[in-house]
Amino acid sequence: MNQQKWNNWSGFQHSQPEHILKPSSIDELKNIVQNHHKIRVVGAGHSFTPLVCTDATLLSLDHFSGVENVNTALTQANIWSGTRLFNLDQYLEPIQQSLMQQGDIDQQSLAGAVSTGTHGTGLNLHCISAYVEAFELLTASGDILTCSRQDNPNIFEAGRVSLGSLGILTKITMQNKPRYKLKEHVRLCSVKEFFENIDLWKTQHRHIECFAFSHADQLILKTLDITDEDIQPRKLSWPSEDALLTICCSLTKSFPALNPKLQKLLGVFIKPTTFVDWSSQIFPTPRETKFNEMEYQIPVESGMECLEAVLTALKHAKAQTFFPVEFRFVKGDDIWLSPFYQQDSISISVHQYHKQAPNQLFDEIEPIFQHYRGRPHWGKMHNMGASQLQALYPKWDDFMQLRAQLDPTQKFLNPYLEKLFFTA
Repeated sequence: MNQQKWNNWSGFQHSQPEHILKPSSIDELKNIVQNHHKIRVVGAGHSFTPLVCTDATLLSLDHFSGVENVNTALTQANIWSGTRLFNLDQYLEPIQQSLMQQGDIDQQSLAGAVSTGTHGTGLNLHCISAYVEAFELLTASGDILTCSRQDNPNIFEAGRVSLGSLGILTKITMQNKPRYKLKEHVRLCSVKEFFENIDLWKTQHRHIECFAFSHADQLILKTLDITDEDIQPRKLSWPSEDALLTICCSLTKSFPALNPKLQKLLGVFIKPTTFVDWSSQIFPTPRETKFNEMEYQIPVESGMECLEAVLTALKHAKAQTFFPVEFRFVKGDDIWLSPFYQQDSISISVHQYHKQAPNQLFDEIEPIFQHYRGRPHWGKMHNMGASQLQALYPKWDDFMQLRAQLDPTQKFLNPYLEKLFFTA
């Protein structure tokens, strides 16, 4: 047995697969599926849950990268599912296309981002999965199904957010946008000003988000808007904001009583900035400071109240974190297990420095998210069971029935998914 160690980006999740395989062709991939009993597919390991942890076969699609074909008239591209988001622009730039939407981390594989409902922010913008127009799915039987609104429509509706539990995505057709530039503006504003104006601001900007600190009267406000202005690329500064974040997280870990004082130094750390660049350069933000994360999607009408409750709880939490709470808007969709299924949402994220145990902090905050009927991000830490999730997802039972039909031997499940799907 040739077991190897694997861990996710933050180092919190780890396992020892019997095999770690990187097929380079569809035929090789089919052969693996037909000859291995249990399989999980891994991308960049940017999920904070044990989604891919396995002692069996861990499969990487890193060799399945690039654009297969293009529909210029519809601004669509058929993309190999293992393509990393940070590499995607080299394939889309020559055909003058860009993703409709992205988050602020671009290390994920396209299949990983789609399968977990990864998102950015914007009142009228969906998660990445909702811009999938079609995909090819390699099933447990070794067949490749083409899925779209016309072909295998139920599998299409379920499979755009499926946690890799229906089979292996091999190609994904994305609805894109003609290549565009974004103007990024970052500034501090008071928490009071944010609460008073967010209903207006969310309609004035294509993307808007904030980073709010539990002990500070100010927060970081970030907006992105499409522009034709000349490029003004981001400038490297020293120390960078990320380096300062690492220093403050380390100090908070060692001296929790310093946290309120450090957070109140935002005016020293953060200066107003404006940058203009192609969307693929503006969306991602460098993330060298590692963390673990919990994120829930709150019905939009309750989001502000939930944010206020989370900030109050963090201020008095036994476990302190220097990381700010991230606040974003996401438009609802029609994907069966999407956290945004038939629900416009406010996404609220809580982070803990990777050198601090996350569970104590997250266990204090999670009941607040659940009180507001939040749905957890599938790639972020949570403690919800099948009965709780079933109550939040109208198509939960339909998904489970379809999943059992496509994968009757549970080839694509691991212990975590078995517990998530079947344990109350």
